[in-house]
Amino acid sequence: MTHELILTGGRVVDPSQSLDAVTEVGFAQGKVSGIGPSLKRDTQTQVKDVSGFIVTPGLIDLHTHVYWGGTSLGVDPDLYALKSGVTTSVDTGSAGPGNFPGFAKHVIAPARQRIYAYLHVSHAGIYGFSTNVHVGESEDMRLMDPRGAVEVAAKYPDEIIGIKVRVGRHASGDQGIAPLDVALEAANEAGLPLMAHIDEPPPTYEDVLARLRPGDVLTHAFRPFPNAPVTAQGTIKPGVLQARKRGVLFDIGHGMGSFAFKTARAMLANGFEPDTISSDVHALCINGPAHDLVTTMSKFLCLGMGLNDIIRSATETPARAIKRHDLGTLKPGSLGDASLLRIDDGQFDYLDVTGEHLLGAKRISAHGVVIKGEWWA
Repeated sequence: MTHELILTGGRVVDPSQSLDAVTEVGFAQGKVSGIGPSLKRDTQTQVKDVSGFIVTPGLIDLHTHVYWGGTSLGVDPDLYALKSGVTTSVDTGSAGPGNFPGFAKHVIAPARQRIYAYLHVSHAGIYGFSTNVHVGESEDMRLMDPRGAVEVAAKYPDEIIGIKVRVGRHASGDQGIAPLDVALEAANEAGLPLMAHIDEPPPTYEDVLARLRPGDVLTHAFRPFPNAPVTAQGTIKPGVLQARKRGVLFDIGHGMGSFAFKTARAMLANGFEPDTISSDVHALCINGPAHDLVTTMSKFLCLGMGLNDIIRSATETPARAIKRHDLGTLKPGSLGDASLLRIDDGQFDYLDVTGEHLLGAKRISAHGVVIKGEWWA
């Protein structure tokens, strides 16, 4: 196969292949067409010199809100892709059965980046989230629409990869954990994984985890007290360890209220790294404290997590979570997405959701993407 685009001179880091080396990556017909030194060129091949940069599989942000124009918290997916080097955004419940067709037609279809979605079990998705209004959609059980969720998921199998629910004092109020039970029933019927949001109790962190199945995702996993995964003494709660052993995935979902340095330090000190690092980017946190995926990744780099593990948590593992095994890798034949990153040295001020500052000496920055085999800077 003739390579239409070759990235040359970059440090290629692809955890799915245990690869970390200066080499070349070729793309053709929307897919990865080759990887290795001195790929064959012809007069039609576009060669991009990326010396000094890191080439990774296309970054996957497992927790975003990109129903731009359809919800008050949505951000423009393509502007976000350029800002953060994200080639695939997974929207987590912005839309529900009642408004997903509009999301699919007006945002997902025309977007240049790839967009998948966890469909909210709430009929209207996350509808009451802004600077002026904050209504937990799971507070009203009349809005739970498991039948509609199953029907819509069957109509959009290429876009919908799971079911979403939000529980906690802010999201489900007096209903507690009941919306999670409804969402699990829908996910079981649809044969899909579930992502569960958790905020302050009730329900407790352990009560939510106890219900999740292998392959389900707990997002906001490194949230602050109350409902943190660690005790006041800095030990991991037994239910957390049991859930990981069972196959539950732990996702960061930084957002505006769901990531604390204190929690992260304790989890990492106990050898418990997140399965997936995600931003939970939305209109109220894109200007801080979350900003974007690479900023969230940078925080973990400054906390001591290894670069290759960080990249895995934003490529290979989220691809596995959404069951898109042709993403998150640069193996020849996989979908032709890549991200161009750089590690900057300096002094960078990072902020968590509790107001704690971390002065870091490193920053991961994004400098372009390849999407469907085409360079986009």
